[in-house]
Amino acid sequence: MSELKELDTQELGEKVVRVLKTIYDPEIPVDIYELGLIYDVFVNEDYETKILMTLTTPNCPVAETLPLEVEEKVKTIEKVKDCEVEITFDPPWTQDLMSDEAKLELGLL
Repeated sequence: MSELKELDTQELGEKVVRVLKTIYDPEIPVDIYELGLIYDVFVNEDYETKILMTLTTPNCPVAETLPLEVEEKVKTIEKVKDCEVEITFDPPWTQDLMSDEAKLELGLL
């Protein structure tokens, strides 16, 4: 049974990532996942999720709205009971955290 739960939480984690890839930084035409703003996604056995993320800068114009958008969109996933978004600036975001796809999109490769 716990193996089934483990598969479920992993699958749910993958769904969370797919939803995160639909959220874009309003100033950069790249989704927040490929941009490297998502540091970690946790899903526990009660299907509660926690997302550890950062912003491009501490005084980012979307500092108030982006975490809320992440939380709201993740909560729309079937089975997700709750979502908590934690913002951290440790380590600070740098362009090195971006995926190659994002760098290519922005002409950095």
